[in-house]
Amino acid sequence: SGGNEDAVTFLRSVFDLVIKEGVERVKDASTPVIDFKNPEELEQILDLKIPMQSSSHDQLLHYCEQVFKYSVKTAHPHFFNQLYAGLDPYGFAGQVVTDVLNTSIYTYEVAPVFVLMEKYLLRHVRQLIGYEGGDGTFSPGGSYSNMLGMNLARFNKFPQVVRVGMRGLPRIVAFVSSQSHYSNKKNAALLGIGIDDVIPVATDNCGRMLTSDLKRKIEESKEEGAVPFLVVGTCGTTVLGAFDPVDEIADICQDNNIWLHIDAAWGGGVLLSSKHRHLCKGIHRYMIKHLYHCIRVSNSIIYLVILTDCSHIRSDSVAWNPHKMMMAPLQCCIFVTKHDSVMKNCQSIQVPYLFQPDKTLYSPEYDIGSKVIQCGRKVDVFKLWLMMKAHGNIGLESRINKAFDNAQYLAELVKKTDGFKLVCDVSPECTNVCFWYLPKRLRKLEWRLDDKAFCQKVAAVPPIVKEKMTTSGSLLVGYQPLAGMPSFFRMVVINDELTKSDMHFVINEIDKLGQDI
Repeated sequence: SGGNEDAVTFLRSVFDLVIKEGVERVKDASTPVIDFKNPEELEQILDLKIPMQSSSHDQLLHYCEQVFKYSVKTAHPHFFNQLYAGLDPYGFAGQVVTDVLNTSIYTYEVAPVFVLMEKYLLRHVRQLIGYEGGDGTFSPGGSYSNMLGMNLARFNKFPQVVRVGMRGLPRIVAFVSSQSHYSNKKNAALLGIGIDDVIPVATDNCGRMLTSDLKRKIEESKEEGAVPFLVVGTCGTTVLGAFDPVDEIADICQDNNIWLHIDAAWGGGVLLSSKHRHLCKGIHRYMIKHLYHCIRVSNSIIYLVILTDCSHIRSDSVAWNPHKMMMAPLQCCIFVTKHDSVMKNCQSIQVPYLFQPDKTLYSPEYDIGSKVIQCGRKVDVFKLWLMMKAHGNIGLESRINKAFDNAQYLAELVKKTDGFKLVCDVSPECTNVCFWYLPKRLRKLEWRLDDKAFCQKVAAVPPIVKEKMTTSGSLLVGYQPLAGMPSFFRMVVINDELTKSDMHFVINEIDKLGQDI
């Protein structure tokens, strides 16, 4: 397309536009997060019809400008709507290089550099978690990673499933937190297990799985003749950001010979932070300090400390999305397991046109596509590898810590600002800050979640405020009901360029938009 015009000139124009609109202008907080149009309006503005004749480069560039104008600016400092935000320039650069090379990462033959990178980085992640060996893959989303965990757990319990399917199995059941990700139910339907055999486990007031209820429901399922095969623990629930007590869950799984999969798609970023990785205790290697000896030098006491490796690598598999808390470009998702051969044994079949075992230039083990479900697979490793190289471990740890610091600061603002109330009385575990907002007319009412009329009034507020912030373009924050509670706002703090003034802006803007409702 574009006739005889110079495609290189066009690409340069596009990249100039990308830098201007997607990298520079998007950081200006005075610009809108979105220029919102309803679907009917936007369809009239956009020229969506595919023409018979080629379009000029000027027309194509205009279409690109329209995409920027009417898209949500997820790198904007006032975008808090989802579990991703910001723009990492090195990750973006890695994605550009990946896309121009346009290859699929199934064989070393067509992706030699990326295969070596993926093998290294997955090994690096497993070591970070504490797995001595194991295996893994990049996947097209955390939901897919959770599906892999469920599939491998079933195979681990019943290897014959690969040949005979569910007809050769008894009734099998999985257990998930009532606040776990919905993908677990969808995956059970997809794999033929059935949504009804995904048993929800109760949580405490802040969204953490209650292990007493897990024990009870496992025993109940056994009494019914079912076979428990999987428990999914969550490190960073979608709404409240809760971290399940993995160590306690792992004890139960060990006693009952059940595969433990950890959905750390959101909260896995804490593994990069020495300050916060304790939240994932049970899926990672951790150290306990023992006071060994102390000596006095002048007026100072010097303590000598032994670091004892007290690793308890209790999980069987982990899902982790670096495109969330780490700010890698979408999509960037990792699945790892501590078991060396389970992926190969469960998911490999002979494909002689693609995976030839008699190749002479390299070992077949480098044809990594043979052990995953997909055939064609997008390269996601380079953008992550490049940004990790650029920032180093210290820089990435600083990014995680800053997000937690900003979230904690916001939570404190919520506590002391009239009209705002935290959903959990305790400080948030993750960088999700969930709160109710009450306009002036509701602030004198007694706070009673057992009063249906009161809850209806509270629940009516977020949709109206959300409409106002969206149409003005000033802010994007999500809201939702949960566990019978009226709808509340869920602020997700990620972007490492945010400051405390941005946290004040959120409070002030919501109050400005909603106080007279």
